[in-house]
Amino acid sequence: MLRVLLLTLTLLAGLTQAAPQTIEQRPIRLATDQGTLHGTLLRPLSAQPVAVALLVAGSGPTDRDGNNPAGGHNDSLKRLAQALAKHGIASVRYDKRGIAASRAATPDERDLTVEQYVADVVAWGHLLKADEHFSRLILIGHSEGALIASLAAPAAGADALISLAGSARPIDQVLREQLHYRLPPKLLTHSQRLLDSLLAGQPTDAVPDELQVLFRPSVQPYLISLFRYNPSEVFARLRIPALIVQGSHDIQVGVADAEALHAAKTDAHLVIIEGMNHVLRIVPLDVKAQLASYDNPGLPLARLLSERIVGFIDDTGKTPASSAAPTGR
Repeated sequence: MLRVLLLTLTLLAGLTQAAPQTIEQRPIRLATDQGTLHGTLLRPLSAQPVAVALLVAGSGPTDRDGNNPAGGHNDSLKRLAQALAKHGIASVRYDKRGIAASRAATPDERDLTVEQYVADVVAWGHLLKADEHFSRLILIGHSEGALIASLAAPAAGADALISLAGSARPIDQVLREQLHYRLPPKLLTHSQRLLDSLLAGQPTDAVPDELQVLFRPSVQPYLISLFRYNPSEVFARLRIPALIVQGSHDIQVGVADAEALHAAKTDAHLVIIEGMNHVLRIVPLDVKAQLASYDNPGLPLARLLSERIVGFIDDTGKTPASSAAPTGR
C-alpha cells in the first residue's frame, strides 16, 4: 500500500511539473501624437514580475507576427513570442506605424522614417518599464528591426538586446550585394545610380518600372533615413548585455554580418544556429525550400533559437554582463 501511495505521489508530482503555465493574451495599444499603434501582449501569469521582450519586426510591411504580404505568411515572431511565454517570459509584438492595424498612424509611406520607428520603440519601452508586472525590458529586433532596436535601446531603458539576423553593414551595401546577383546589367547599373543618389540624400522620380517595388518615390524618404546609419557602429555603442543570433542558412543576411557585429561589440554573445534561415526555421540551402519556408507557418522554429534566447534572458537577469562573453554554435 505504501509503495502504491509513493508511486501515486510521484505521478502527481510529475503531472504538476508538466502542467502548462497559464498565459494571458490580450491586445495592447500605444497612443502617439500621430495615432495609435496596435500590438499583442503575451504574459505568463505570475505572482512575481517577469521579464518582457519587445519584438521589433523587420523591413517593409512586416506585421507584428513576422508576416509580409509580399514575402509570405510564416508567423515567425508570433511563434517566437509563444515560445518565450512557455518559458515564463512575457512579450509585446506590434504592427509598425503604417502597417496592418497601425496603418492609420501613418497612412502615407512618404512620411515614414527610421527616426519615427525608433521613437515608437522608445515609447513602447517606457510603457512596459512602467508596468509593475514586468521586471526587465529586453529588445528583440529581427533583420532591419535589429538596427531599430539598437538605436532605441538607450532611450528606451532596455536592460538587454537581442539581434536576430541583423545586418552589420549599412543597408545600401546589403542592397547592392543582393541586387548584384539578381538584376541584368542594365538594371543593375540603374539601381547603383539610384542607391548613390539616395545615399547622398537626393530623391529621384527616374525609377524604371522593374525597380519600382524597391525604389518607388514614396519609399525613398525612408530609404534616405535608413542609409544614414551603420549598424555595426550603432551596435558598438550599446552598454547593455547583447546577444547576436544568426542562422547559417540565411539567404538574406550572412554569418559574416553576425561576426562583424560581434567584432564591433566583443562582450556580446554570438550564437550561430546551423541550418536556420531568415524566418528562423531549419531549411536546406536549396532556393525552392527556402522560398517555401517563407510562406509556411506550420514549420517549427529552430529548436536552439528559443533555448539560446531564453538562456540569455535568464542569465542576464541573474549576473552582470561578462567583459568577454563566449561565442557558441
